[in-house]
Amino acid sequence: MSSPQLDPNAEADAAGVPIRGIQDHALIGNLRTAALVSIDGSIESMCIPYFDSPSVFARIIDANKGGHFSITPTWPFKPKQSYAPNSNILVTKFLSDDGVAMITDLLVPRGANRTGSQSRSFLPWLIRKVESIRGTVPFRMECAPAFNYCRDKHETSLVDDDTITSECAHTNKGLFTTPALSLDLRYLTWTNDGCINPPNLELKVEELKGRDLLGPAVTSDFELEEGQVVVFVFREVGDFSYANAEHRRVANPNPERAQTLGVPLDKLLEATSRLRPKDNPNMTKALLNALMRDTHLYWQGWIGKSKYKGRWREAVHRSALVLKMLVFEETGAIVAAPTFSLPEHLSGQRNWDYRFTWVRDTSFTLYALIRLGFTEEANNYMDFILARLKDRNSDGSLQIVYTIHGGKDLEELELTHLDGHKGSKPVRIGNGAADHLQLDIYGELMDCIYLAQKYSKPLSWDSWVAIRQVVDYVCTQLETPDLSIWEVRGQKKNFLYSKVMLWVAVDRGLRLADKRCLPCPNRMKWLDARDRIYEQIMEKGWNDERKFFSQSYEARETLDSAVLIMPLVFFMSAADPRFVSTLEHILKTPERGGLTANNSVYRYNTKNSDDGVGGEEGAFSLCTLWCVEAMTRAGVYDRPYLDRAQNMFMDFLGYGNHVELYSEEISRGGEGLGNTPQAFSHVTLISAAFNLDRALGGGGSAV
Repeated sequence: MSSPQLDPNAEADAAGVPIRGIQDHALIGNLRTAALVSIDGSIESMCIPYFDSPSVFARIIDANKGGHFSITPTWPFKPKQSYAPNSNILVTKFLSDDGVAMITDLLVPRGANRTGSQSRSFLPWLIRKVESIRGTVPFRMECAPAFNYCRDKHETSLVDDDTITSECAHTNKGLFTTPALSLDLRYLTWTNDGCINPPNLELKVEELKGRDLLGPAVTSDFELEEGQVVVFVFREVGDFSYANAEHRRVANPNPERAQTLGVPLDKLLEATSRLRPKDNPNMTKALLNALMRDTHLYWQGWIGKSKYKGRWREAVHRSALVLKMLVFEETGAIVAAPTFSLPEHLSGQRNWDYRFTWVRDTSFTLYALIRLGFTEEANNYMDFILARLKDRNSDGSLQIVYTIHGGKDLEELELTHLDGHKGSKPVRIGNGAADHLQLDIYGELMDCIYLAQKYSKPLSWDSWVAIRQVVDYVCTQLETPDLSIWEVRGQKKNFLYSKVMLWVAVDRGLRLADKRCLPCPNRMKWLDARDRIYEQIMEKGWNDERKFFSQSYEARETLDSAVLIMPLVFFMSAADPRFVSTLEHILKTPERGGLTANNSVYRYNTKNSDDGVGGEEGAFSLCTLWCVEAMTRAGVYDRPYLDRAQNMFMDFLGYGNHVELYSEEISRGGEGLGNTPQAFSHVTLISAAFNLDRALGGGGSAV
C-alpha cells in the first residue's frame, strides 16, 4: 500500500503508510452495507454483506491487522476527493506534476437498473474504476481482507474466472475463502483511446510485510497511460451453480463454439448470458458501464425528488444523500452510523458500536424525511417502528435499540486483539445499552407516530391499541429514574431530558386521540399524568439559585445541553424567561460554567459529571444543532438570537469534512470524532437548516 508524501508529523503504520484521521474518509453505500474510503484511495472500513455483519476491511480500527483494499499511485501525489454531482458515487483524484489519475468508487444499489430489465439481478458489487487522466501513472493495488473482525484465517488463491469473455486478455481472479464467507476480486481493462492498447495487469498472491493479517493478499503493480482504464469488482461469492455440465458448457461459449455455429462471438455471448445464474453474469464492459451509469442515475433521481429550496440546499441535499445511504432497504431501518468503535476522544475509552437503529432517532429522522418530501422512506421507517410495537414487552415497554433486522440481541464484546483507531481502546462490537432503562425513547416514539399521522399514512386500529398500552406504561414510569439519552454507565437518575420526553409521550397520545377521534378509556389518567410531570419538571428540574434547568433532579448544579430540546418538542416556548436563562448559561464557555466553545456545544462537563465511563470527549454535533434550533425559535421574539443561530450554523457547516460528512463529535482542533457519518448529526442538520431558513424568511419557526 503506497501513499502520498508523508507529513513528518503524521502517524504511520508498520509499513510506513499514513494512518488517516476519522475526518479523512468518505462514504459509499448501497442501502445494504457501506464502506469508508480514505483520501488515499484505500477502503478502510466495510462489513459484508450487511451494515452489522462482521468486518472484512477495518484498517481504520487497527492499521496493521484490520485489512484494507487500496489502489494508490506509487509516486508522490496530492489527493482530491469529492462526490459526483447529486450522487453518492465517489471520485478520488491523484494530482502530480507527472500526471493525474482518478478512481471512481461505488456500491451498486438494488434500484440501479434504469431499463427495469428482469434479466438483471441485484448485483451488490463494490466497483472501483481506475484511469489515467494525464500522463503515465504507476499504481499499487492491495486487496487484503481480514475476516470476522480480524479473527478468522483465510485462504487466498488465483482461480479461473468464468465471467470473463474473450474481450479480456486474462482469465483469472483472486479468491478469498473462509468457512463462513468467500469473496472474489475480478477486473476488466479497456482503453478510451483507440490508438493505444488496454493496460496489462497481473494479479499476485502476496504476504504483506509489516502486517499482522491472517491470510495473504492479492496485489498488482501496474501502469496506466492516458486513456487506459481498469475496473476492479469485489463481491461475495454465492452459489453460482448450473444444472449440469452441459448447462455450464452452453452458458459459457468460446470462440471455437461460435465458429462452429457460424455466429459472431459477441452475439452468442449476449444470447447465452441469459442461461447463466442471474447473480453471476458475464462481466463485460457494457455491463460495468451500465451499472455505473444506472447507479449515478439512481442517486440523481432520488435527490431530485427533494422539496427543499432554501438557502443551504447543497448542505441539506448532501445530508439527505448520506441519510439515504444509512437506510437498510430490506426492513426500512436506519443505522445510526455505519462504523463501530471510532473514538469520541483519541486514546480514550468512549468507543461504541453504532451499527444499529435506536428508537430515540425516530421522530427526528421522520421529521427530516417528511420535510424534504421523502415519504416512501418515512413510511418504510414508520412500518419498521410499528413492527417493534408488536414485539413489545407484556407491560408495554420497548427495548431502546434494535438490530437493523429487528432483532433484540446486541451483546457487547470487547475485541482485545485490536489496537483501536490510533490506539483508542477498547474496541467494542455490539451495544450493552440495549438493556438500559432509557425512558426518553417513549417521547421520541410517540412524537414519531404523531408526525406520521400528521404528514403520512393513517394509523391502524391495532397500532392504536398498542400505542394506548405504551402510553399507559409511560404513566406508570413518571417517578422512575433512568439512564436517559446519553446512555450513561453510572447511576440512574431523574434526568430532565427523560422527564420532558415522558411529557411528550403522553401529550402526543392525547393529541392523537383528539385529532383522530380515537377512543381513549384512560384519557383522564393521561391528562393528570401530563400535567403532573410538567409541574414536577418546573419545580424539581429548575435551579432557582443559578437560574437554569439542571441535568437531573439529583444533579441540580449540573448543566446539560439536552434540555435545549424543550422548545423543539413544544414543551415550552423558547421565549420563556426560564428557558432563555438556561440558554444563556449553555452559551457561556466551559471556563465560565457553560457548555459552548468555539461556537460548538458540549453535552455536559465530563469533569463535573460522573457518567460511569470516564475520559474526555469533543463537542457534540447534535447539541450544537439543537442549540441552533433553540436560538432560531428564540430569535422569532428576540432578533439577536436569530443572528447568532445563523452564525453558529455557518460555523458548524465548516466542521464537515472535505465531502461534507459529519461525525458524532468535534474535537477542540475542529476534527471529526466518533462514529461517522452519524445519522443523527445529518438529520438535525436538515431540521436546523429548514427551520432557520424559514425564520430568516420571516415565516417564524416551523411546527
